[in-house]
Amino acid sequence: MQATKPVVQRGDRIFSGAATTAGVLILVVLAGVAVFLLAEAAPALVAPAEEIPGGNGLFAYIGPLIFGTLVAALIALVVATPLAVAVALFITHYAPRRIAQSLGYVIDLLAAVPSIVYGLWGILVLAPASVGLTTWLNEYLWFIPLFAGPVSSTGRTMLVAGLVLAVMILPIITSVSREVFLQTPKLHEEAALALGATRWEMIRMAVLPFGRSGIISGAMLGLGRALGETMAVAIVLSISGGITFNLIGNGNPATIAANIALEFPEATGLENNTLIASGLVLFLVTLAVNSLARYIVNRRREFSGAN
Repeated sequence: MQATKPVVQRGDRIFSGAATTAGVLILVVLAGVAVFLLAEAAPALVAPAEEIPGGNGLFAYIGPLIFGTLVAALIALVVATPLAVAVALFITHYAPRRIAQSLGYVIDLLAAVPSIVYGLWGILVLAPASVGLTTWLNEYLWFIPLFAGPVSSTGRTMLVAGLVLAVMILPIITSVSREVFLQTPKLHEEAALALGATRWEMIRMAVLPFGRSGIISGAMLGLGRALGETMAVAIVLSISGGITFNLIGNGNPATIAANIALEFPEATGLENNTLIASGLVLFLVTLAVNSLARYIVNRRREFSGAN
């Protein structure tokens, strides 16, 4: 007996076509952005070193910006990721239902706060409050290059900028981690508890291995947000240029996004092309981070508790 061919409804064809068009459109837009950045950055890529702002060449101009961007983003990632995972675990496995719903709503609400508000909070509240901490760090940990000093009297340091970014990416990592933890198979959790495991041992053996790829995905999403943040860093950070590992001093390298925001309004000619070239580098760094995250997630998928 010949099997009947399934009937494809008109609505299914429309939805499939719309989804395919949307996916292709995203790729086209991404390619268009890459072509635009490359075309506009070309004059700076081939210009003599003495014509680049600073007179030392394109790499000398963009190098400190890349360094500052990565340092600020890494500080944010190191601070926000364990805190976000802890908050997600508390919401999903420790807090009473009513408190968990309210706390989850508050955490999600942080993502809706404009970045300029975070910047104002950082410069008016966090920066002055951090002076005492940075002074203590310099007094007792001066032998570590990160806290070598001299200490900034205003608190507008790379450390504060990283902490502001950590607060900004916290809701992203928390939301992704929370949703992944909620998808942990109940049979795995109940089996661990039935074998005599404590709640923390159950989380360590069942929940965290299952949600590892989700945690990595959320962390990479947060890192992408931190790499491209502009206004908060531009407001908080006291920029003097150069590369330094000192996180509590007055001399701080700028980030790529903040430098573009501060310099672009008054830039002309080759200066514009140089700023766009730095934007092209940021685009490539962000693309590399997302590609790395996708590789890690795909590599971990075969070890996921879902399998």
